[in-house]
Amino acid sequence: MSEQYTEPIVIIGSGHAGVAVAAGLRTRGWAGRIVLLDAQDDAPYERPPLSKDLLAPGSSDRTALLRKEDYYAAKGIERMAGQTVVSIDPAGRAVVLADGSRIPYHRLVIATGSRARALPVPGADLDGVLALRTYQDGLAIRRALVPGARVVVIGAGFIGMEVAAAAVKNGCFVTVLEFQDRVMKRVTSQPVSAFFEQLHRSQGVLLEFGAAVTELQGNGRVERVLTSDGRTFEADVVVAGIGVLPNQELAESAGLTCRDGVLVDEQCRTSVPGIYAAGDVTRFTGAFSGASQRLESIQNANAQAEAVVNSILAGQATPPEVPWFWTVQHGVRLQTAGVMHPDDEVIVRGDPAAGKFSVVYLREGRLAAVDTVGGLADFRPAKKLIPAGLLLDPALVEDPAVKLEDAVTGAGTRPATSMTAAAPV
Repeated sequence: MSEQYTEPIVIIGSGHAGVAVAAGLRTRGWAGRIVLLDAQDDAPYERPPLSKDLLAPGSSDRTALLRKEDYYAAKGIERMAGQTVVSIDPAGRAVVLADGSRIPYHRLVIATGSRARALPVPGADLDGVLALRTYQDGLAIRRALVPGARVVVIGAGFIGMEVAAAAVKNGCFVTVLEFQDRVMKRVTSQPVSAFFEQLHRSQGVLLEFGAAVTELQGNGRVERVLTSDGRTFEADVVVAGIGVLPNQELAESAGLTCRDGVLVDEQCRTSVPGIYAAGDVTRFTGAFSGASQRLESIQNANAQAEAVVNSILAGQATPPEVPWFWTVQHGVRLQTAGVMHPDDEVIVRGDPAAGKFSVVYLREGRLAAVDTVGGLADFRPAKKLIPAGLLLDPALVEDPAVKLEDAVTGAGTRPATSMTAAAPV
């Protein structure tokens, strides 16, 4: 297929999605040029170790690479490091770099990822106020986690709680400020939150809920954090983990449809012919939930990369994969399959006090998601049951002696969902 095209496939961004697209194209037989544009100089690296391995006491200051440094040249992938794309010209089918040069494309893939959301309060620019998104961010936090340091973590999501766990292990005094009423509320249910709250407290982490940060103070460097209820928390280091924003500005300026993410269909096609998007920057309709969503996960980045490759090479949609996520805090692993909704029926399987249990989420009697804590017995069957749309008996689900797959009571009919419409390529 590729021999008839003189222009390359251009990929903007060399995170998980961008590298997976480049590698997938070459593995699947694309013989034409592949240009991977990377605004960073560092070799493309794994993201999950930044908040886990990199911050652990005594760990190496290196993070795992996505591919060996010589992989790109060996596979004929033209990786252009330190190259910032300033605009996309859909009419001329080219991207424009910061030096004014243009690179034409046969197909364009936007894999620009996301960035840490900045604290919108006075004092956020003080020294010692950090966020974790890049390898350099991780190194900065690592250097700050010295024994005895007073660390205030703002935000009790996955990143915030992983940083808190690492900080305690490094001998820091840690306080987590969360404006909601429990940890990880956006992604899990009360039983799981309660388990991890107890776990963190047992390790010496102070958790403060209903704590909306209003100001950071200090003389050149952060010294204290103020909250809306009048409390003050002394701090040597502040780490903000209040979510991310999609890097959609390039796409938006080029006329692509964006809505808190670049809108894509099941083949990761955008609203402009010839342009795809994959990874954290995208928004799409969930294949199983029918909900509009952005998924910030390695699984989604890899799945969408595969969808892009399949669409470009075969013009076909890839069967959807059940989303899954994980976090490790104080050595305990939480792994999730599917995406829970706040109004799902919540069923706990097992005893949280034992440190090993699951939480099942039923939606109209069908399995929508599962959280597994300290074990994966329910994770694998859940990945099969979620797309099947079968009806489950709640009483059987609640009994941990009954295998999850044996709780099926009959065939259900999953409501049809439609993907976000996008122009064909």
